[in-house]
Amino acid sequence: MSHPLLTAPIGRSLWRLAGPTTAFMVVQIFVVLTEIWLVGQLGSDALAAFALVYPFVVVVMNVSSGGLGGAVAAAMARALGGGRREDAQALIVHALVVAFAFAGLCMLFAWTAAPAVYRLMGGEGDVLRQALAYSNLWFGGVALVWCINFSSGLLRGGGDAALPARIGLVGSFVYVPLSAVLGLGVGDWPGIGLMGFAAAGLTASAVSLVLAARALWGGRLGFVPSLGRRGLQRRLFAEILGVGLASSAITVVGSIGTMVMTGLVGRFGTAALAGYAIGSRLEHLMGALSYGIGTGMTTLIGIAAGADGWARARRVAWTGSLFAAAIIGTIGMAIALLPEAWSRLFTDDTAAVAACVAYLTRAAPFYILYGLGLTLHFGSQGAGRMGVPVVAVLVRLAIAVGGGWLALELGHGLDAVFWATGIGLAVYGCVMGGALLFRPWQTRVRKR
Repeated sequence: MSHPLLTAPIGRSLWRLAGPTTAFMVVQIFVVLTEIWLVGQLGSDALAAFALVYPFVVVVMNVSSGGLGGAVAAAMARALGGGRREDAQALIVHALVVAFAFAGLCMLFAWTAAPAVYRLMGGEGDVLRQALAYSNLWFGGVALVWCINFSSGLLRGGGDAALPARIGLVGSFVYVPLSAVLGLGVGDWPGIGLMGFAAAGLTASAVSLVLAARALWGGRLGFVPSLGRRGLQRRLFAEILGVGLASSAITVVGSIGTMVMTGLVGRFGTAALAGYAIGSRLEHLMGALSYGIGTGMTTLIGIAAGADGWARARRVAWTGSLFAAAIIGTIGMAIALLPEAWSRLFTDDTAAVAACVAYLTRAAPFYILYGLGLTLHFGSQGAGRMGVPVVAVLVRLAIAVGGGWLALELGHGLDAVFWATGIGLAVYGCVMGGALLFRPWQTRVRKR
């Protein structure tokens, strides 16, 4: 019996699968904006410290939810699309084993290499002290983050996008007030600064994980997790990691680019770093919208790929990515036209505002192509075709980081660095869209 999502209307199915996650991402945008505003109340040093750790937090969040997490969702979708119910049951256990393994690697990095990296990125004095306090606590509980993001991916891959969104909302409602209390204090208690934001985030993840685990082990997907009689299988780990490692490599490489860019901007001082932290955060918020729409594409394309329905998979990809590009492009142009108003929502520091305006006017106009490319990245996960996304992100990195470094070597200022960022975003989207247009996904011919 074929999966019902193989024949359901594409638009309606995308709306049902992507709608809840996208709505949650919109809520998350306001959560992140609130977070930036709250951190800003601690001063420019706190914003700069946050900017140092933020790229690493982004790596974990993006890999656990969109990189390996997306691969988990895609593996579940392909198993169900191909009618492999026992594999679907076992994938839940395999996914959590992978989650704990990668959480351990993250903790090891944070407690050994991260301090030296923060120094290389320009952290010193009180900025470095705050960055380390935040980093050590957050990464100490990072297993919670990995497990909740994998659990949400499993639910979405099984066709249930609404429950992960509701669980995410619960986590957000826990995080915002708790971070304000722990970070800024209440009454005569001054709070614990950036460490309060880390503690609040881990608490929210723990609450969300309890709810997700209850759903999975309660049979929410129509079955309960089970390894059956076969135990852990290399084949199922390969199904997750085959797509997940390539996708995660893309995320890591992109984040390394962000770290290097942070280091380049850091040459211009703390105010420039704070302004860049505000401006670049918007780019990641646009990425959140792409993720919301892309998760629906991952499930639909994965189910179609599992059933060898490549024509339908391609239609899903273009429908979702063009819709995402339209929304994200509109937001990007609106912000590019009013960059100072946006900047002053988070800081009154004149130098920081100037740096943020310089970034937004050169990067935000290209968000339309960035949205197209990133949404197609999530579609590629469902298709199990990650070659083009790897090439696209490497090209973007070469233009943004290489161009920014060259601009500084030639004596140009901060504006030139931000131009390189914007052009990198545009080329990334063109590579992703052009590849699907001229070399569309199709069944691989097996050599005999």
